Amino acid sequence: MARKSYQEQLEELREDVCYMSEVVMERLRMGLDALEQKDEDLAREVIEGDGEVNRMYLDLEQDCIDLLALQQPVASDLRFIASTFKIITDLERIGDLAVNLGEYTIDAERDLFPDVDVQAMGELTLEMVDDATQAYDIEDTDACRELAVRDDDLDHFAERASEIVVRDLIERELESPDEVEVLLQDVSRLLLTIRDLERVGDHAVNIAARTLYMVENDDELIY
Repeated sequence: MARKSYQEQLEELREDVCYMSEVVMERLRMGLDALEQKDEDLAREVIEGDGEVNRMYLDLEQDCIDLLALQQPVASDLRFIASTFKIITDLERIGDLAVNLGEYTIDAERDLFPDVDVQAMGELTLEMVDDATQAYDIEDTDACRELAVRDDDLDHFAERASEIVVRDLIERELESPDEVEVLLQDVSRLLLTIRDLERVGDHAVNIAARTLYMVENDDELIY
């Protein structure tokens, strides 16, 4: 009976992690929507919701600690709990990056770079996080390896976007110091947005890497 209870705890932990991922992805979607629509109310909702994500993280962290201390798992169960402990950290950090998008929305003055498709980049990162979590849920190691390849595409996307911003900045003709200051602030925020979305992709790969380790005891994607 005790063994059954232990297995139920492991399954509940997995379900809770998947639920945390859903919450974090919703925050990221909201952050992207706020940025696209210049919606400050939605941006503040994302920022204020960070406390919920942090509480979920701390609760799941404690669940992992309790399972390690009280059940003393071995082999595959130990890898599952240890990997889950790492994965919830990545999810919490994705939540922090969603908050950044909310803050950029509130601070932004105007949209100066229509050629930079932040929304397309955001959708790509959302798909990666969703696929990584599903791979964790169903222990799909092929999906884990495929995610690492897709991250290269995201990195190239981010590099091209940054190049567009820098080239446009060089080519602009500005007349006043105030105009220069405002433009540089907007450029800085856009470059930070690109960087943060690239980091979301990195966290998705981390989730895939830990899942691959969890299932196959294979650390090839861990870096």
